[in-house]
Amino acid sequence: MNKTKEILVTGFALFSLFFGAGNLLLPPLLGYNAGSDWFLVSLGFMITAVVIPILGIFAHAKLQGTMYDFGKKVSPLFSVIYCVIVYIIAIAIPSPRTAAATHEIAIYPLFKTSPLLTSSVYFGLVLLFVLNRSKILSFIGKFLTPLIVVMLFLVIGIGLFSSDMLMNPSNFETPIVDGLLEGYQTFDAIGAVVVGAVIIISLNIKSNTSFEAKKDLIKKAGFIAGSGLFIIYAGLIALGSFYGAEIFIDDALSSDMQRANLLMGISLRTLGPIGNLFLSVLIALACFTTAVGIVAGTADYFKGLFKNSQKAYVITAVSGCVLGILVGQLNFYSIIMIALPVLMFIYPITIILILLNVVPDKFASKSVFRMVVIITFLFSIPDFLQFILPAESLSGVQSSIPLAKYSLGWVLPAFVMFILVNIVDIYKARKNYSPAR
Repeated sequence: MNKTKEILVTGFALFSLFFGAGNLLLPPLLGYNAGSDWFLVSLGFMITAVVIPILGIFAHAKLQGTMYDFGKKVSPLFSVIYCVIVYIIAIAIPSPRTAAATHEIAIYPLFKTSPLLTSSVYFGLVLLFVLNRSKILSFIGKFLTPLIVVMLFLVIGIGLFSSDMLMNPSNFETPIVDGLLEGYQTFDAIGAVVVGAVIIISLNIKSNTSFEAKKDLIKKAGFIAGSGLFIIYAGLIALGSFYGAEIFIDDALSSDMQRANLLMGISLRTLGPIGNLFLSVLIALACFTTAVGIVAGTADYFKGLFKNSQKAYVITAVSGCVLGILVGQLNFYSIIMIALPVLMFIYPITIILILLNVVPDKFASKSVFRMVVIITFLFSIPDFLQFILPAESLSGVQSSIPLAKYSLGWVLPAFVMFILVNIVDIYKARKNYSPAR
């Protein structure tokens, strides 16, 4: 495979591994609720759903190891615990969520089958792909992703050009912050550390190119995937906003059904009667490729944890698919509700690890990693507890922490700690430096 073709195939595969259920369903309703503020809400959404994830891919290009390498500067024990937690979250929440979305929007409306049958067939196919590990990158990059992209561009392109742009007033007081927090639910930052490792291992299986060559390839593939995500997210948010006054969404419905009904309404207006069938195929493909990436990434990690054991790979893949079948019985909304407190706990740490692995090494010593991760963890606790404790019990804490009312109380303390520890490191280095005489 020549270099340009390899970059394109890898970039397409990376895009497809990112783009799943939440990525398709979340942006249109976000735009619908943002109305005339759709551009501002898009800016916030892009930070957590595009910029941070692609920085995660750039970090993988720099490290070219596994997810373990993201946190090993904090401590080896921390990194192992972090990896296990993230992989368990990945196969317990976003992976089954892809099956739930496929059932609710693509399968049940057409065939009226049970969630058990849908998720069983779905994860049976996922397991088939994951067990054929060496072919994943090529098949997804060459065949599935181009089909997904063409279908998405058709819906977005026809929709934008045929819309009368009749927008509702915005429902958001802080659209940028609301967009940023909605980006959490795509799981794209977590996806970056999971599927980035899949890309690294796939490239290592396929070729023996140099470290620098793979670094260049991964960065360019990341840029391609990020550009695709940016264009499609912006298009889907704009569609939700521009059709806001044309499509009625019943507020009494659960959030997942609101998202589904809005997307169905848009597809019907853009593609006519064939719109629902078109949408069903699109959702099924987008969800499936993401589930394959998550299960393969999890199996890869546990294979490495048990001394490159193929048996560990197979057991993890089977366990991940069985768990997907079980959790996939829940509806999409229920899975999101389970995910929210977990996201508020693990997402800030993931973002910080990505950023620290991207900055130059001279600004990311072991002491910087440790102190910034610790402070991020501590200041994320109120964001996690708000889903467990009564709101009034946390009002005092939240009022004393900048940005805490927006669930971003960890941001400023982490930044301040990053600066302070670097100043201390520079001071120590100068103090210990004694020029030769």
